[in-house]
Amino acid sequence: MKRRQILVMAAVTASVFAFGILPSAAQETVKLAVGQCGNWDTSVPELGKRAGIFKKHGLELDILYTQGGGETQQAVLSGSVDVGVAAGTGGVFGAFAKGAPVRIIGAQTTGAADYWYVRADSPLKTIKDAAADTTIAYSTNGSSTHTIVRALIKQHDLKAKTVATGGPPGTFTQVMSGQINVGWAAPPFGVDALDQNKIRIVARGNDLPEIKDQTIRLLITNVQTLQRRKDVIDRFIQAYRETVDWMYSSPEVIKEYAQFNNISEDLAKRIRDEFFSKAMLVPDKIQGIDALMEDAVTFKNISAPLTKEQLSELIQIPAPKS
Repeated sequence: MKRRQILVMAAVTASVFAFGILPSAAQETVKLAVGQCGNWDTSVPELGKRAGIFKKHGLELDILYTQGGGETQQAVLSGSVDVGVAAGTGGVFGAFAKGAPVRIIGAQTTGAADYWYVRADSPLKTIKDAAADTTIAYSTNGSSTHTIVRALIKQHDLKAKTVATGGPPGTFTQVMSGQINVGWAAPPFGVDALDQNKIRIVARGNDLPEIKDQTIRLLITNVQTLQRRKDVIDRFIQAYRETVDWMYSSPEVIKEYAQFNNISEDLAKRIRDEFFSKAMLVPDKIQGIDALMEDAVTFKNISAPLTKEQLSELIQIPAPKS
């Protein structure tokens, strides 16, 4: 009997190592602050958690959703979470330049699926029609939507007023009630309203050439977290990479995303295929750094471009495992 028990235990142990699954006792909790619950690009942790990918790497995710990149960044800087998902790049540059203990551990979104819209009965046809008394929404200070709005204003030389309105649901309410002229959203939010002709798109983030090829949102952590839990951060990024691969290769992801957002599977697939290419979500490279820094200087996130030495200190993306 004892011999049989030993053989069974040996087989279980072999399976654990063969499939790279860590025992439940070895699971470590990673606290996340994630900007904008339900967006396809910000759903990587939730979907990877549902698929068991993070668990395979010995990680249990504790996810807190915020209203934007500014809140996400503050949660990381305060040490209340381990990792921030979808922090605005300009805001992170600015915080680092001021001495904040922040480090970039991956790209979160390159390019932007965010869009700006008006009520169907609005006289505005495009963002170019915005006048001095026009109010244009963004999520929170230091967020990527804040950066995009300022870039839209700069490109079209607008005099419009920008207003922080939080997440898409609250913003939608303010637009439909007439408190804000131009709202912002990102799929899946608002797609049904677009189809029902309740709202019209007047600008898209990717309309701006400088945004389309820039990493506008980041994965970040606190310096102390990186020092104390480097192995955990490395495993998190590895699992994140695997989840992005799974999101573009498995039909199961559409079902999971649809359930997560309480939408149809057809709409879930449309959101992925129409608005988000896989290249937008790959975390391994920060793209358009020179242009990003130029924008950060223009919008006074930083007073001067970061040096190569500063960027080397700030950007610490774990290398993929061979």
